[in-house]
Amino acid sequence: MLTHSFYAKLLAVKRVTQNRGKRTAGVDGETWTTPKSKMNAAHRISDKRYKAKPLKRVYIPKPGTDKKRPLSIPTKYDMAMQALYAIALGPIAEETADTCSFGFRKYRSAQDACEYAFACLSTKNSALWVLEGDIKGCFDNINHDWLLKNILMDRAILKQFLKAGFVYNHHLNPTKAGTPQGGIISPLLANMALDGLEMTIASRFHATKSGIIDKGRCNPHKINFVRYADDFIVTAASEEIAKEIAELIKGFLKERGLELSVEKTHITHIDVGFDFLGWHFRKYKGKLLIKPSKKSIDNATRKVGDIIKRAKAWNQANLIDALNPIIIGWSNYHRSVVSADVFSNLDNRMWNMLWRWAKRRHPHKSKTWVVKKYWHTEGSRNWVFFTDKNRLKLFSDTKILRHISLKLDKNPYLDSEYFKLRKLRQKALKMTDRCKTRWDKLMDSLCT
Repeated sequence: MLTHSFYAKLLAVKRVTQNRGKRTAGVDGETWTTPKSKMNAAHRISDKRYKAKPLKRVYIPKPGTDKKRPLSIPTKYDMAMQALYAIALGPIAEETADTCSFGFRKYRSAQDACEYAFACLSTKNSALWVLEGDIKGCFDNINHDWLLKNILMDRAILKQFLKAGFVYNHHLNPTKAGTPQGGIISPLLANMALDGLEMTIASRFHATKSGIIDKGRCNPHKINFVRYADDFIVTAASEEIAKEIAELIKGFLKERGLELSVEKTHITHIDVGFDFLGWHFRKYKGKLLIKPSKKSIDNATRKVGDIIKRAKAWNQANLIDALNPIIIGWSNYHRSVVSADVFSNLDNRMWNMLWRWAKRRHPHKSKTWVVKKYWHTEGSRNWVFFTDKNRLKLFSDTKILRHISLKLDKNPYLDSEYFKLRKLRQKALKMTDRCKTRWDKLMDSLCT
């Protein structure tokens, strides 16, 4: 059994000690920061008489608001146990997953969901109505009895994960529903709870043998389903069909202790447009355009602004180091859609914020002096914000690239060569013209 494999236990410890929260301890205070402690942990991991410790509850600021949200932190040992069982459960989850589910799955991404949604909505005769689904507190409310009855793993271990409880202000609180917050296995369990939604819709309307809703002549209602974790959309030929689908989904969710959010679930005409995964989908005179959503643009502006506000006493190099990951991450996420104008607009917003930052630092200096200190010429480009150590990236430095469509029937555990080749093709698209020439020569030599 995979959960008894020492190699799998080593992988579980590696995952726990190399993620973003690697230095955050649970209620027992352990962090496993040394090679010796990691190896000892791998030897200790066992499901015999396993009892999960309570989660440590902390509250962290909610971005863009004055509110705080709860975060529950398992112990390193419990996280490693979850990681171990996630490794074993992964192939099963992949085999039983909805075909058009893209979140928290190996080698699938939000960009794959976006590309599939584009394929469903971009044609002249595609659906005109879209159901935007939002599940109310999905991770917090999944019924424990349903999980224990339907998830194919050791029930005693799963029960320990689910019923561990949490400690806040030195008080132990029970967990009566939901997947373990902050747990490595939580996204996998939530995905498995929602798998079957696509088939439920397909069984009411026309479906192919694979369970995918037929997009051909046998699909007069123009039903298409796209899900990323607990966010999903369903297309329909009419508003009435979309409402019928919503009722169908409510019944599916009720069995799992879940419900649709009344405030955030909408039925929208494609000419009005809708937001999904940080993008805005809308048809303009019959042509579908996908752009970064207003909310996503505002979030990027806020993040950049927050960093610059905190940087009152920082030097220029430190400010650049803090800004670049935000700029690169956001622009890479949106590079496969119609983003060029948005990138330029964000560059302008950032320039204005940087100008105010520079002027505040030197209130008695002239504008010319400030410009010469912080902005320079680099090659053919003027107004480059850089130091001798680093240079500020611009949003517009990121090239717009079409994302390579995913073959939905490919399984990462069975079709590894396909995913390796797909990754290489995606890297090749990002190359400069000079590198592409070398790449083409290399591919030619390999093929001859």
